Amino acid sequence: MRFYEEESVSAEDAEYRVWNPFRSKLAATILKDVPLPFLHPDIRILYLGTSTGTTVSHLSDLVGPGGSIYGVEFSARVMREFLERVARVRSNVFPIYADARDPETYLDLVPRLDLVYCDVAQPDQTSIAVRNCRTFLRSGGWLLLAVKSRSIDVTRPPSEIYREEAEKLRNAGFAVEGTVELEPFSKDHAMIVAQQG
Repeated sequence: MRFYEEESVSAEDAEYRVWNPFRSKLAATILKDVPLPFLHPDIRILYLGTSTGTTVSHLSDLVGPGGSIYGVEFSARVMREFLERVARVRSNVFPIYADARDPETYLDLVPRLDLVYCDVAQPDQTSIAVRNCRTFLRSGGWLLLAVKSRSIDVTRPPSEIYREEAEKLRNAGFAVEGTVELEPFSKDHAMIVAQQG
């Protein structure tokens, strides 16, 4: 089933959706050959900044019926679209209309998790991710942090900002496994892969 007018490919009596790296930072990360061994069926994910659900729809396919995705979005307009396009037709997707800065407000809705995926365009995006990880992520769980350098500081080189955000994670007790810039798919963006101690 298509969700956002994505292309599809048929093979061996099955239809597969094309995961466009220009529309999904996670798809771009995968195409950059970043090892993501923790992405597999049956995991539980907290997705901060779901937007309209493009990437969530693909993660829903990946985690399958045994997995779950808890999607946090703050914009009412965007949340309506996420509900209509993805959450209402996916039994493993649980929408949460909340501010990711306040994980206590959805504490009763989210269990212990395997992965926190943070894609919020805020200057304090790393602290938002860390706070949610400390609240929900199991010991040894993973964080994927999509760093939007221009949301942090438009006057400084993006590579400098990526290094600083990775260092913030180290100082918070994470093991940073790698940082990859997402050009040409997403300008001035990088993905940081980290594991909570």
